[in-house]
Amino acid sequence: MTPFSQDPSELEESEDFARLFAESQDKPVRLEPGQAIEAPVVNITREWVFIDTGRKGEGVLDRKEFTAADGTLTVAAGDRIKAFFLGSTGGEMRFTTRLGDSGGGSGLALLEEAWRSGIPVDGVVEKEIKGGLEIKLAGGHRAFCPFSQFDIRRISETAPLVGSHFAFRVTQFGEKGRNVVVSRRQLLEEEAQRQRDALREVWRTGMIVRGAVTSLKEFGAFLDVDGIEGLIPISEIGWGRIDNPADVLSVGQSVDVVIKSLDWEKRRFSFSLRETLADPWSRAIDKFREGTFHHGTVSRLATFGAFVTLEEGIDGLLHISQLGAGRRISHPREVIHEGDRVEVKILGVDSSARRISLTLAAQSRAAEEEAGNIAAFRQDNAREEAKGMGTFADLLRARTERGRKT
Repeated sequence: MTPFSQDPSELEESEDFARLFAESQDKPVRLEPGQAIEAPVVNITREWVFIDTGRKGEGVLDRKEFTAADGTLTVAAGDRIKAFFLGSTGGEMRFTTRLGDSGGGSGLALLEEAWRSGIPVDGVVEKEIKGGLEIKLAGGHRAFCPFSQFDIRRISETAPLVGSHFAFRVTQFGEKGRNVVVSRRQLLEEEAQRQRDALREVWRTGMIVRGAVTSLKEFGAFLDVDGIEGLIPISEIGWGRIDNPADVLSVGQSVDVVIKSLDWEKRRFSFSLRETLADPWSRAIDKFREGTFHHGTVSRLATFGAFVTLEEGIDGLLHISQLGAGRRISHPREVIHEGDRVEVKILGVDSSARRISLTLAAQSRAAEEEAGNIAAFRQDNAREEAKGMGTFADLLRARTERGRKT
């Protein structure tokens, strides 16, 4: 037998071990109450939602857990859901997305189990109390939810929340159920993380996505896109100069934006509304030709000149040397002010650098008129000089002829 040969019995034992190990890996692990799984919905009936647990038999959940207040169903066959195992009854594996009137009982034992296993519980906002909200859980049990734990963002009004159902996580369970603290924020953050993980696989810079404006600040607008909040910087809201984002956007408005940057670790995301809009400079060279006259509004003053908005996204520069009408000035404000309507003449266009140089139309016309007057004067003077020279030549010619006769 060579050093590399193997006994047939040893080979058979090795294969049996590999087979048994593979079978042990494939065999589903026994579910424990409170254990969470993610599974696809395979069927929906009038009362139940069935899921594929990957085990013998399907899991079942109460359809009421997926029925909105208006009666519409919030899940469909094929959707993947997160569910918590409650136990087996009559050969059925019962699951829930949260404990409540339809989620498997209302006793303190289940509430304590929800605390230990992290199963969400259903609750109704009863009223505002000092530091937070009083929540009524299934079975009439009371809980406290601090303001900071109700939402990811700070809540400004609590009155609209009263009477509404929400899912909560039990974070404290003490004094045999007399001291229960819950958090909705934890569930929201977990859902947001799941959404981030899913979007991280598909989002790329340059993609166009749709979101809703959540708040407006002096430096830009915050946008919620599929549960991810990012910023549209004020410079990316439009092609023109924008002093206040509220002049263009409003809270709740839906907009299409381009993904500018993605920082998943720091959770910083920036978007551009401007890049979804037509670039006004694409036709600027045709509309604002050199030598043409246009009206505009002075949008900004600088030490070196005044910027004039010709149309949204198109600004030109009136250099300070074009403002003094021949006299030296130290600042454009001496002759022009922000908001002034002015007529200008295009001196030059550099579309690649997005620059237009201007001069005041009145000053240009005055200069042209002056140049025309000077040209006309020189022409008249030349004619007079030519006429004078002609008379002198005639006199000289006549005198020469008289000399010949004598």
